[in-house]
Amino acid sequence: MTGDIPREDITIDVRRGNPTEEELAALIAVVSEAYATEAATAVVEEEPCRSAWAVSQRGLRTSLPRVGW
Repeated sequence: MTGDIPREDITIDVRRGNPTEEELAALIAVVSEAYATEAATAVVEEEPCRSAWAVSQRGLRTSLPRVGW
């Protein structure tokens, strides 16, 4: 288990059966490792950088009519 995960009080409610302390310890170890793996691989995708041209680019307008004002 990695040491960079903050420790908090964990509450586990057993709905059925009567697990032993070893079974609960195994459950906590497996879930903690799965959480640590998921947290390590969860990365926010960087948004693509927009150039100054793309930021200042405006929508194109239609051409002016030739008949005048």
